[in-house]
Amino acid sequence: MSQETVTMTDNRTGKTIVCPILTGTHGPPVVDCHGLYSELGMFTFDPAYVTTASCESTITFVDGENGILLYRGYPIDQLAEKSSYLEVCYLLLYGELPTTEQMDHFTANIHQHTLLNEGLQRFYNGFRHSAHPMSMLVGVVGALSSYYYDAMDIQNPEHRNRSALRLIAKLPTIAANSYNYLMGHPYVYPRNDLGYVENLMQMMFAVPTQPYEFNETAIKALEVVLILHADHEQNASTSTIRLAGSSQAHPFSCVAGGIATLWGPAHGGANEAVIRMLQQIEHPKNIPDYIARFKDKKSNLRLMGFGHRVYKNYDPRAKIIREICHQLLKELDAQQQPLFEIAMELERIALSDEYFIERKLYPNVDFYSGIILRTLGIPLNMFTVIFAVARTVGWVSQWMEMMNEPQLRIARPRQLYTGAAERDYVPMAER
Repeated sequence: MSQETVTMTDNRTGKTIVCPILTGTHGPPVVDCHGLYSELGMFTFDPAYVTTASCESTITFVDGENGILLYRGYPIDQLAEKSSYLEVCYLLLYGELPTTEQMDHFTANIHQHTLLNEGLQRFYNGFRHSAHPMSMLVGVVGALSSYYYDAMDIQNPEHRNRSALRLIAKLPTIAANSYNYLMGHPYVYPRNDLGYVENLMQMMFAVPTQPYEFNETAIKALEVVLILHADHEQNASTSTIRLAGSSQAHPFSCVAGGIATLWGPAHGGANEAVIRMLQQIEHPKNIPDYIARFKDKKSNLRLMGFGHRVYKNYDPRAKIIREICHQLLKELDAQQQPLFEIAMELERIALSDEYFIERKLYPNVDFYSGIILRTLGIPLNMFTVIFAVARTVGWVSQWMEMMNEPQLRIARPRQLYTGAAERDYVPMAER
């Protein structure tokens, strides 16, 4: 940590406070404002916390200006190419890549927790047949504490670890059950002889009447999607997890809160919006008109799946997922479908049109992940569910890191009050 400081002076009173400047491994320095209220009687005002470091973390680093994403210091492109999703889970949870022995032990622990209690299986029958699967995820994950109460002491590191393993192991089962319930299909039990991604796919798409055939390119594509979405620093759902966890709530309820936040269309629904946009365009011949309307300053038309709030350059995840997306489309002959013809023409325009290049409106990870999920036969209402499965490890890693902080305090943001001044109550007859 740097010993440099920033001096802040209240010009009204002349009082001065010296704030340390904290410098991390990567990223801009941070001004420590702890003494601002006690010394000057003021708070900072930062709507949506866009310039506030809400915590200190060693898990994920995002550099939006230069298009960098690191998990525990490892570049995302190396992990997506060489690692498995479960190996990335181990890395995010424990800070280092596992040895062969550690990976075998970790995988065995995950397999131990893939099944759901049969009572919890019947929980689905209480949902309306047309319920959104994300509502099921919120409810079922929140209900886990009713069935797995043998490790509820959040002050016990072993209990915390067991809860984390349970969440990572059970989310694919919960997600697949949600899908099968809505489809009217029988629940498919997990198979511990399969990998994590293979297991998710067979629980969603296998039927009892015939064996399920795996496609290796499809497996790799979904694995890459999960790895790229495993964590992304202090986003809205992760911040929800930390906020809830600061009250010492159990991780099952914290993750249920994270899932509810992810469900918001501004957070987890972007890849679903991409597919809806492609459906709205209808045909490649309509793209020029759509692009023209998008460029019109008077129009409110949005181009979904292009650009990113954090990444001001090319989304590093998009570079990785683009290749596997094209490989999947080629192998499954999905290019013949009009929807994917539209997508590829939009991509071509975005990578060659000066309007897009100057504004750095490149296709982002949501553009390609939406196409991949659609190609795999996953319905639109399940897109955010798959996102939740991927992000669970990031959520529980952030929660475990927070719980290990020696001076953990309940979060309590402040506000700028602009309501009515203090006033006296007026009886109703006198109003």
